[in-house]
Amino acid sequence: MKPISRAHFLKQTAAFLFSAGLSFPVKKIFSKEGSGMLYRTIQKTGEQIPAIGLGTWQTMDISADSSEIKNLREVWKEFLDQGGALVDSSPMYGRSEEIVGVLASESTEEFRKKIFYATKVWTRGESAGKSQIEASFQKFKTERIDLFQIHNLLDTQTHLKTLRSLKEKGKIRFIGLTHYVSSAFSEMERIAKSESIEFLQVPYSIVTREAEDRILPFAESKGISVLINRPFEEGELFRRVRGKILPDYFKEWDCDSFGQAFLKFILSNTAVTCAIPATSKLSHLKDNLKAGHGKLPAGKDRKEFKKRLLQIL
Repeated sequence: MKPISRAHFLKQTAAFLFSAGLSFPVKKIFSKEGSGMLYRTIQKTGEQIPAIGLGTWQTMDISADSSEIKNLREVWKEFLDQGGALVDSSPMYGRSEEIVGVLASESTEEFRKKIFYATKVWTRGESAGKSQIEASFQKFKTERIDLFQIHNLLDTQTHLKTLRSLKEKGKIRFIGLTHYVSSAFSEMERIAKSESIEFLQVPYSIVTREAEDRILPFAESKGISVLINRPFEEGELFRRVRGKILPDYFKEWDCDSFGQAFLKFILSNTAVTCAIPATSKLSHLKDNLKAGHGKLPAGKDRKEFKKRLLQIL
């Protein structure tokens, strides 16, 4: 008998449970077949998602009637066309959630089903938190959000109670914690040890590597998925390589640009589930997605890859 793949097994299991009238927590299973994009597994469910997502910090903080939305429509369409799924936002990001909702509503039903919605609660107090969370559903124009994160660990215990209730009702699928500074890692770890946390979102790049020492190994050992923010240090990495030519060494790892090399370094860490660079430019989006294709360095090759990148920077 020919062995079946994990993805095929999960699909068959989902179909059986559905036909039996039972609930199944996996919203969708992404198959690697027919696509060169790198996928990573969400350990809590076994489903796979593309390793390159889309952030919305600053890039989607525009009005719905702005002329800039034309560029975002192109970015959004290309992102979904090329197999992208996870889009990450927050009420802290101005009008970004609203714009995600507009773009999603303009997509076909097939593409809307593929979107992995991720956002955050960023306020104090139970009442304020519930209001903000409800507003996110309305802005996204969806009845279900895949991942709800507590932004920068603000009033964590209060919001965990609310998010657990929403998860029990099937309104959200995963609960996560986020922060943008490495000094918060110890607190994130403390919370994740005592609470049911499925995702962490942390900063990690070729020059900000503190995550390698503690939080990434911790997450991997606990089966916690990890999103990576600030992969380009808010553009600082590109400023450092301005005017420089990408050495042929990186082309051996299927890198056509410095941006792809920066992302491939991140993705070469197996604890990373998905990196979420933000952009409003179609050319940048295409470049980012290419980082999810081709070879990734491991072991001694990864050390050499890192060494050479740092020498350029």
